[in-house]
Amino acid sequence: MISERKRGNMNRFNKIIVACITALSLVACAIPKQEIKRTEVKVVSLKGPTSMGLVKLMQDSEQGKVKTHAYHFKIASAVDEVTALVAKGEVDIATVPANLSSVLYNNTKKSVQVLGINTLGVLYLVETGNQLKQLSDLKGKTIYASGKGATPEYSLKSLLEKNGISDVHIEWKSEHTEVVQALAKDPKGIALLPEPFVTVATTKNPKIRVALDLNKEWEKVNGSPLLTGVVIARKEFVEKNPEVIQDFLHKYKESVDFANSKTDEAAKLVGQYNIVKEAIAKKALPNCHITLVTGKDLKKQLANYLSILHQQNPKAIGGHLPEDDFYYGVQK
Repeated sequence: MISERKRGNMNRFNKIIVACITALSLVACAIPKQEIKRTEVKVVSLKGPTSMGLVKLMQDSEQGKVKTHAYHFKIASAVDEVTALVAKGEVDIATVPANLSSVLYNNTKKSVQVLGINTLGVLYLVETGNQLKQLSDLKGKTIYASGKGATPEYSLKSLLEKNGISDVHIEWKSEHTEVVQALAKDPKGIALLPEPFVTVATTKNPKIRVALDLNKEWEKVNGSPLLTGVVIARKEFVEKNPEVIQDFLHKYKESVDFANSKTDEAAKLVGQYNIVKEAIAKKALPNCHITLVTGKDLKKQLANYLSILHQQNPKAIGGHLPEDDFYYGVQK
């Protein structure tokens, strides 16, 4: 049996505990809740494979599922449009061709940084015949291509040079659709096309076949992957908003994984955002080599790629190889 004295002591103890809990609750209620600082982030992405890896993040942002920061996306049809927006500082993050990132770095007084590689090689040699088995078979042939002064030209010419192939005539067209048309008129023609235009061409003309994957040919002679696109950011924005960059890269990686693992769902979103038609995206996605390479691997792969282009034509990368401050996360 508990004595009356002990019972009284216990009651007083319980009252003290209740009072303390109440006081703590009142103090907690009095402290204002800290709101998460949401930063407005402007992202421009170039239409094509470099935008495909972003579609899940774009959808999540539109639907209000991204609670960290407010990402606003714009898909541009032309490289010049992206270049102008970056040069004027009107966007924070952008996807651009790999060599253009270096050009922008050199031409904007080092005001941009590359955050990651988002697309590996997407270039293929196609034909309607069966004459092309290896690169040496290109000797004396005509290649229809688009992308003069850009990645397609530099990549193709570098491969031809390293394989000792000089007697090739390249007929440059202004658009990839013109390349497909030229190929259709020339039974012996060979064309250089990137995805998703390869899929578009083979869908319209079943006679067109992929003869050589330039990504594999590039790795044979260079020991590193052929690159197509990267994601860059304004250096000032990066320095002021390190947590935003980390958040963006984390969500971007999730979006890339979604595009590579859930092709049907990703293709539907690609169609909805008018990047390419859903049916084309469904077939092309596995060959678009969408990725997100960051850190030391980013510098190793991109620096090697830019060095190869620099040896061929310094203008291709803006005249000079970028310094360490160009590569996000790997500065000394």
